[in-house]
Amino acid sequence: MKTIHTDKAPAAVGPYSQAVISGGMVYTSGQIAIDPATNTVEAADIQGQTEQIMKNLGEVLKAAGSSFEKAVKTTCFLADMNDFAAFNEIYGKYFTSLPARSCVAVKTLPKNVLAEVEVIAEV
Repeated sequence: MKTIHTDKAPAAVGPYSQAVISGGMVYTSGQIAIDPATNTVEAADIQGQTEQIMKNLGEVLKAAGSSFEKAVKTTCFLADMNDFAAFNEIYGKYFTSLPARSCVAVKTLPKNVLAEVEVIAEV
């Protein structure tokens, strides 16, 4: 098992890794819309936050030797299912290989962000 870390994505805010490689697969931790340069949530809307999430995931996947194209499964968490269409619009620009996905609404996310996404991908 190999732990992945990049300074180009937000640091873990607890006792976990940004990602782990095991058995030829990378498992990312959930990424939220924190800009790693400022360590703050910059965007207030779902589309802006989703763009930042995808930037963060892209950097973590890259550090692991993977990419969006190698994703096999994503899990998406939304604070409000009314944001589903707007979230999908951005999500679809990145996950063009159409990995399997679960998307659920949750009561609250860290730092009160609007979405969180985790990925399982081939390395």
